[in-house]
This record gives sequence, structure tokens and C-alpha cells, in this order.
Amino acid sequence: MAPPEPVVVGVISDTHGLVRPEALAALAGVDHIVHAGDVGGQAVFDALAAIAPVTVVRGNNDRDRWGRSLPETAEVRLGGARIYAIHDLAELAVDPRAAGIAVVVSGHSHKPAQSYDRDVLYLNPGSAGPRRFKLPICLAKLHLGAGAPAVEFVDLVPPARAGS
Repeated sequence: MAPPEPVVVGVISDTHGLVRPEALAALAGVDHIVHAGDVGGQAVFDALAAIAPVTVVRGNNDRDRWGRSLPETAEVRLGGARIYAIHDLAELAVDPRAAGIAVVVSGHSHKPAQSYDRDVLYLNPGSAGPRRFKLPICLAKLHLGAGAPAVEFVDLVPPARAGS
């Protein structure tokens, strides 16, 4: 059996209706995009879908008619790995390892983070939307294929423009 083809997944969250040109540029060329909620409207989804197929979940602020139509969780298989998306990790109601999930993507905290627990990668890409407190504005690229998943965080607003 041949190893899975390498795949780059753009992982973004908490856009809150803001489509930054820097985010679109950073996502150019990815094979798939996972948005972990607080999308902020269909215009954000449409801008991302113009780049690559999108898997999206509803966040606690996706309260309009379009947002309420989004699923609370979603799964997608890419690069030989099952990815489970949810907005708020505190609401995770499955055992990812027992379910054969390799990566859990979440948002909500606006804090970029990655960690492993029992061979499952937990990834929060941080927020690509309006600045919250002094947290970075970023997204992540998830590299899948042969070997363990690899994460690359992408800062969207350089430190010199930190007030943006």
C-alpha cells in the first residue's frame, strides 16, 4: 500500500467576519481549509472556498441564519488522517483516539496552540479576525502525509503592525 499523498491543510478560526488579505495570501495553494468556527458570515466562507474546499463548523458567535445552519462538529479525511473540527474544545464529546481521529482542530480561545495527547494532535490556529487583547493574529498550516502531522503557524500581522 502506497503512503498517502502529502496534503497541506489551511487551518483558520475566529475570523468574526473579517477576511484579511494576509490570510488569503497565506492560504493560497493549500489543498483544503478547515475553519474552526466564529466565521462571521458567508462572505468569509465564500472567500476561503475560492481558494480550496472548506470544512467549517459553527462557533458560539455564528448566530445569524447562515451561521446557525453550520454543523457544530465536522470530520474530514485528508492525507491519510482523520481530522475532527469543533469550535470549543471544552465541548468535545468523543474520545478522539478511540474514534481513530488523528487531529482535533478547535478555535474559540483565540490562542494558537498545539499539543499531543495519546498520539492525537490538538491544534488551535489562533484567531485570524479582529485583534483580541494582545493575542497574535494568525492561522496554521497542517502538513499531512507520510509520518506525523506537522504544524506551521503563520503570523498574519507583523509585530510592527501589532495594533491592527
